Amino acid sequence: QVQLVESGGGLVQAGGSLRLSCASSGSIGSIKTMGWYRQTPGKQRELVAIVTSGGSTNYADSVKGRFTVSRDNAKKTVFLQMNSLKPEDTAVYYCYANIRYSDYWGQGTQVTVSS
Repeated sequence: QVQLVESGGGLVQAGGSLRLSCASSGSIGSIKTMGWYRQTPGKQRELVAIVTSGGSTNYADSVKGRFTVSRDNAKKTVFLQMNSLKPEDTAVYYCYANIRYSDYWGQGTQVTVSS
């Protein structure tokens, strides 16, 4: 059974930084894509950033230049470094992984940016 466990969320002032981590466990071979989505009440879950096993990345326009996604393939872990945070970045952040053509999600971690 695949599990994704996030950590690193919290409360931060605007302009501050946070680093999210997501560790995967279970019977896992190689993970094609890992990354992060976020969701606010009443809105659809949206892409934040993803990274492939080869290192290619894709970012939402709203976070380009501020957020950096990275992964440790050996440890099957993905990270999200968030700098210059804005109040509009407030959301529940979900870890995502595509494993053997199936999508998996973490339980979510709250990020709150105060103005």
